[in-house]
Amino acid sequence: MKSPIPDYLNAVLERVRPIEDGEPAQYIKTLANADPSKLGVALVMVDGNVYSAGDDDVEFSIQSISKAFVYAIAIEDAGLERVLDKIGVEPSGDAFNKLSLHRDNNRPMNPMINAGAIAAHSLVVHPNATAEERTERILKTLSRLAGRTLYVDEEVYEAELADADRNMGIGYMLKAAGIISCRPAEVVQGYIRQCSINVNVRDLAMMAATLCNAGVNPVTGETIMPADSVRQVLSVMTTCGMYDAAGSWVSRVGIPAKSGVAGGIIGALPGQVGIAAFSPKLNERGNSVRAVALFEHLSRDMGFHMMDVSQIARASVSTSVAKIVAGKQEPHHSNCDQRVVIFALRGAVRFAGSERLTRAIVRELGEPDPNDPGSGEHRDACAVVVSLRDAFSLNPVARRVIHESIKRLLAEDKTVVVIDPNSVLQMDVGSLSPSQQRPRVVQNEKQAREFIGGAGCSAVTQSDNW
Repeated sequence: MKSPIPDYLNAVLERVRPIEDGEPAQYIKTLANADPSKLGVALVMVDGNVYSAGDDDVEFSIQSISKAFVYAIAIEDAGLERVLDKIGVEPSGDAFNKLSLHRDNNRPMNPMINAGAIAAHSLVVHPNATAEERTERILKTLSRLAGRTLYVDEEVYEAELADADRNMGIGYMLKAAGIISCRPAEVVQGYIRQCSINVNVRDLAMMAATLCNAGVNPVTGETIMPADSVRQVLSVMTTCGMYDAAGSWVSRVGIPAKSGVAGGIIGALPGQVGIAAFSPKLNERGNSVRAVALFEHLSRDMGFHMMDVSQIARASVSTSVAKIVAGKQEPHHSNCDQRVVIFALRGAVRFAGSERLTRAIVRELGEPDPNDPGSGEHRDACAVVVSLRDAFSLNPVARRVIHESIKRLLAEDKTVVVIDPNSVLQMDVGSLSPSQQRPRVVQNEKQAREFIGGAGCSAVTQSDNW
């Protein structure tokens, strides 16, 4: 069986692809010439599993998305108190490149507008660091976040530098206000280089997932930034990451996010998933039109809004294998001595829980993967049991993912038994084709065993709940 999640991502891409509003950023030549048809999305779970669709390998410059990560680097290098002394955390309500400082203390309003980002760049490494030292520190850290070596797109850098008058003005304004102490031109050039680092949506989703995972890269296991820095970054992303569209974004999408004028957007849902989307056409606020629409679909369809408190408990998935032992009433049952795979869900199940279930099913029943010893080991099992005995509830997206997984198992002629004493699955068997098998829904383990192995049968297993 294949996971239904990539199919869902492809379906969402096709829903937003017809949107033709906006245009690529016109004030940077290389961005103005971007292919407006490109569209990609990626999800990275906090345990490192990656899903992507569309133009997921197309590279583009990270632009202002870098601000979130450089802010974290500045906190680590200079300390939070010094950073807060130089950069505020309040939404500005202004365009990202406005020449403005807080009237009372001369600080930039927050690190997500250009003034704050240039100030944050100046705090990387140490006050007397060279531009090369800061660039090297930032590039190495972003590469560790992405899990591969990134590089600066020199063509983008030169194009942005040629039209950097406004940013240069911000740099001199910061110097005059006492916010930065180094040469303004040098800091602005370094800031432009950080914005010119090339990434793709899979890189960005991995970087976002590292934020979701308390600063630990989900694949490499490397701790890249302290958890306290991550909390600070996610807080500011929530209120300031989408510029003067932040209020609308929090209301409609509800995921800490950061956008860039090359067309990328990242979203980091703490403890769950890192998300990235890319499409070059921007709206009047500098955010990708299709990427915004895509995030709205994901938030709504998958229950990703961080203020959704309809379910509190966490979900877990366990996998076990049982061997059927025939009973005296049916000693020659066809499933005698055959194996059954049991997948048990516990708690309040949301997308992350259903994704883990789907992944477990694919691993146990799919084709063997030479890079994953033990995968595909039970693809010849006589039956598949999905136990929802200890599932407190399923939210709508979890229910849809599990429904689709069951349908795919049935399409492969698997016998599927669902233990659902609390009727949380609510599967509409009318949605199955007339020729398809139906899942057997039972109240308890005894009914499941006897349906699979005949009256009076038993099962030999290492699981305590079977």
